[in-house]
Amino acid sequence: MRLLILVNSMGGGGAERVTATLANYWAAKGWEISIVTLTPQSDDFYELSASIKRVALELGGESSNVFIGLLHNVHRVLAVRRVLCDIKPDVALGMMTTANILLALASLRLRIRTVGSERTHPPQYPLGALWERLRSYGYGLLVAVVAQSNEGAAWIDFNTNAKNVVVIPNPVKWPLTNHQPLLEVDEVCQKGRKLLLAVGRLSAEKQFDLLIDVFKSLTSRHPDWDLVILGEGPLHLDLEILVRQLGLQSRVLLPGRAGNVGDWYERADLFVLSSRFEGFPNALVEAMAYGVPTVSFDCDTGPRDIICHEVDGLLVPPGNQVSLTAALDRLMDDAALRQRFANRAVEVRERFSIDLVAEKWANLFLERAK
Repeated sequence: MRLLILVNSMGGGGAERVTATLANYWAAKGWEISIVTLTPQSDDFYELSASIKRVALELGGESSNVFIGLLHNVHRVLAVRRVLCDIKPDVALGMMTTANILLALASLRLRIRTVGSERTHPPQYPLGALWERLRSYGYGLLVAVVAQSNEGAAWIDFNTNAKNVVVIPNPVKWPLTNHQPLLEVDEVCQKGRKLLLAVGRLSAEKQFDLLIDVFKSLTSRHPDWDLVILGEGPLHLDLEILVRQLGLQSRVLLPGRAGNVGDWYERADLFVLSSRFEGFPNALVEAMAYGVPTVSFDCDTGPRDIICHEVDGLLVPPGNQVSLTAALDRLMDDAALRQRFANRAVEVRERFSIDLVAEKWANLFLERAK
């Protein structure tokens, strides 16, 4: 199989992690994989197999106005088309909305089988009138569009011209491979203290400000617990200011991005996901694969497909700060319950194994080839 994957970047992020995981898996199976990005290769965060062809178009970035934006996107479509004509893949796969649209337009009349994939819940990321129309039209040019959840698939089916919408969850890789930057746990966390861990981009939808407020209300009841939020993003400084305002500098830590996040899952006593919305949260399923008991908002979409409530973790109503506080308090106070959840959490290794998920993708590619 000759497969081309178009994605905006290979920087740190959930879609990029899934791209790297699947691409490396298929490369090991002997597939000819090409990964094409709009951003430079110097922005890459995840390691790729040496056999993977890497093409960086270096056509990313924001546009100063609508006209310039239109011009830039015409250049992007033409550049992607040139790459498609050069590589001649059996299948071309888009990762995320913009890549899907660019791929659909670039592949017109090329007789290349094209598949798009949404990596979050589409209505949570409105694109504006023009791009919504392009999505609706462009998805009708693709032979299939992959969603990560039934809710996402229903939205795509109703709101776009997609002909074939398929649900395929993200795979979980266990154990995770370490890469730079390495962030040593023992240099950040004090030995003997319990760790509540959150992982994600420091951006508004993750609601880490809400999480810090929740943790503040628990500090007096649980003086032996600390909160660590791993990740980088535009709200890093704002969150640091909030931590200082609440006097939590010694209890809430924001050490940045870690290429050895598996070491942090191994050290964690409890994992929390406080997002307003998700697509299919990689960090949640990864934490469970490492046997970490979890608490998550039951947000759209993903957590309810991953956590079996009261079996391997707890789901609480989306955005409900009181419920999140109560759920964390319950687990922080009950080591036996944490262990019971941890014992069942590792079952996600099988439920979302790379072998099973990659087979679903391969079946889709082959089905569309008929």
